[in-house]
Amino acid sequence: MTEDDFYATIKLKSGEEIFALVGYSEEEDRIFLLLESPITIEKIRNRGGVQGFRVEPWLKTSKEDLFIINMDDVLTISESKDLETIAMHETFSRQYDEINQEKKLNRKMGYISTISEAKKSLEKLYNKS
Repeated sequence: MTEDDFYATIKLKSGEEIFALVGYSEEEDRIFLLLESPITIEKIRNRGGVQGFRVEPWLKTSKEDLFIINMDDVLTISESKDLETIAMHETFSRQYDEINQEKKLNRKMGYISTISEAKKSLEKLYNKS
């Protein structure tokens, strides 16, 4: 996070509304927004009438946490100072990072090899039996 970064709600021309830590970059005659851990927030209410929020990653099939969008795709952007929303974003980002770190392969999980190496090794074991 740099001095120029800020939390904001962004409404895209596609209709999507996202919340993220935002930075920007100017290249030639275009401006790009750098979105760190963008999320969507949906207000929900359970059967008992209790209100809460559902927080999800903006792009559900990506494990990345930094996205670049062209400012031409933005309908409006509003800086947020809302501590509750910022806290939801930070909590979600921290938990999401922990989940992604657990899923990364490492030597403690066992032997890491290429598919062809693993295939050769398994074929050798099979042929010996």
